[in-house]
Amino acid sequence: MLNSIIYLSRTWKRIVSLLADSVFIFTAFWAAFYTRMGELTSFITELDNWLLLGSVILGTLAIFVRSGLYRAILRYMSIHAVVTICISAGLSALLLVLMSYYFQTFLPRSVPFIFATYLVIFSGGSRLFIRNYIHIHFQQQKQAVLVYGAGSAGRQLVTLIGQGADYRIVGFIDDNRSLQHITIQGIPVYSPASLERVVIGNNIKTVLLAMPSAKKGQKRVIVEKLAEFHLEVLTIPNLDDVLSGNMQIDQFQEVSIGDLLGRDAVAPQQELLQANTTDKVVMVTGAGGSIGSELCRQIIRQSPKAIVLFELSEFSLYQVEQDLVALSVEESLAVNIIPLLGSVQHMHRLEMVMRSFSVQTVYHAAAYKHVPLVEHNVIEGVRNNVFGTFFAAQAAINANVESFVLISTDKAVRPTNVMGTTKRIAELGLQALAEQQSNLYGVSSNQYTRFCMVRFGNVLGSSGSVIPLFKRQIAAGGPITVTHQKITRYFMTIPEAAQLVIQAGAMGKGGDVFVLDMGEPVKIVDLAKNLVHLSGLELKDVSNPYGDIAIKFTGLRPGEKLYEELLIGDYVIQTAHSRIMTATENMMPLNEYEALIEHLDIACHDFDHERIRELLLEAPTGFNPIDGIGDLVWQQNQK
Repeated sequence: MLNSIIYLSRTWKRIVSLLADSVFIFTAFWAAFYTRMGELTSFITELDNWLLLGSVILGTLAIFVRSGLYRAILRYMSIHAVVTICISAGLSALLLVLMSYYFQTFLPRSVPFIFATYLVIFSGGSRLFIRNYIHIHFQQQKQAVLVYGAGSAGRQLVTLIGQGADYRIVGFIDDNRSLQHITIQGIPVYSPASLERVVIGNNIKTVLLAMPSAKKGQKRVIVEKLAEFHLEVLTIPNLDDVLSGNMQIDQFQEVSIGDLLGRDAVAPQQELLQANTTDKVVMVTGAGGSIGSELCRQIIRQSPKAIVLFELSEFSLYQVEQDLVALSVEESLAVNIIPLLGSVQHMHRLEMVMRSFSVQTVYHAAAYKHVPLVEHNVIEGVRNNVFGTFFAAQAAINANVESFVLISTDKAVRPTNVMGTTKRIAELGLQALAEQQSNLYGVSSNQYTRFCMVRFGNVLGSSGSVIPLFKRQIAAGGPITVTHQKITRYFMTIPEAAQLVIQAGAMGKGGDVFVLDMGEPVKIVDLAKNLVHLSGLELKDVSNPYGDIAIKFTGLRPGEKLYEELLIGDYVIQTAHSRIMTATENMMPLNEYEALIEHLDIACHDFDHERIRELLLEAPTGFNPIDGIGDLVWQQNQK
């Protein structure tokens, strides 16, 4: 019956409330007399008492209507409604006294007080009962969740979730021992040691992480612990976003993979960020790529005089230009944004651009970086990565550019694939040019172009990252494809990588090879398993054949190796920045380098893949291929 009343229209609910209150007033009236006198027979037979009761019922209902009691929604009834009922009951008792004088009926002095007490109990108690029943009714339809973090953010979350229709909080989990085993807003706080018992006992599938200010290292430990129980983990936004009004605290998000893999960010050194960017004309090649576009976003925040976006892809150039224009408007940045189409393989175009806009700093991010694709397109990989870098560097010298920074890769260290080898050859070219410049002008001179290169591993969320691929595969029901059970990679967030590249470039003196501290390498299969667990799903394997998502090992791709390295030798020097190191690597004299790329140019022109492979092996790169020639056009011709 109560369930049917809950879903009545507002009008019918008010009619039911009026009828119920009439019964309560009737009952309270006679109960008050019986409580005082011990019997009712002599009072029930008196007509005046019935007239008195009728007038009290009508008068009390009018008081209830006037006080707004029938406009209140029971499920949201607060202490204010209880106070209203008490005041209304007091006025009803006063009405009882006045009407007894009017009808000249016998009324013991204690009856009005007893009547008011009963009326509060009946009218107020019934409403509280219905409120709690409705609360329980709707709570049972919500998903049971735990909140990790019983601090201020967690307590705010309780209030917001209580008004929503999705979740029902059954407990807090908190590492703070002073908060454990107490109750906050009616919700118990458990220790992490009790997690398994609470999860099983309440059939928990989701945990809300209410620790917006926690450091990434702390979050990583917590998330890994929760992943063991196959729980979906959602997090509330960072407090900075909440305070700035960009997000609400109840806008839940998936746990960032950066929280699982990333380290606590080191505050950038502002003088290094500004040294090569502030009030300078800066050019970014490959400006539409993952790293290039983030470099542009970081650079325009340092107030350059102008930023030149050099990009081969029309769509990527349009996209990054629109992003930067929007960012400039949003953050009130007065920066001249210059979008230019062009290929780094056209040296004359590069030089004209640098001269025309008086470019002072170049960040060379244009490259083909996808290992299997470069393996299948060898000549284009060599042309873009080797010649494109050398042409850009020579154009920078001719245009009197002050600083040239190459974005390199950990795959250039003891490469097993064409992509890594071409990036190492590109590094050798810059080192050779840097040596020539210092010989011509002297180490301490400011008249020549300073070359340096920054080497780092994978970035989270880049176009070639495994993270988006794994998420799409999980959303499709699996399987997740991993090349090898033992494969490991270094990971870093794109914003951190871009900031460190800018800072490293400012420290370059000429020919420097900077290596970014990437932290500890991560096993890709462990990453895949954690993503499955954090999605609230179970891993499907031999021990759990009825799980949700399987992991399929596909074998190493062409040119792919199990472990990546950041250093060729063991000699590394720490710089003034805790996350940037400088390495001493082997070099080639410029005349030998020019001879190498001349032979490469001829071999590429003649489509002589055997000669290209021979030249890559002869170059001092440490190239140790694990596959044969993988160029698809060459393979087709071999048939």
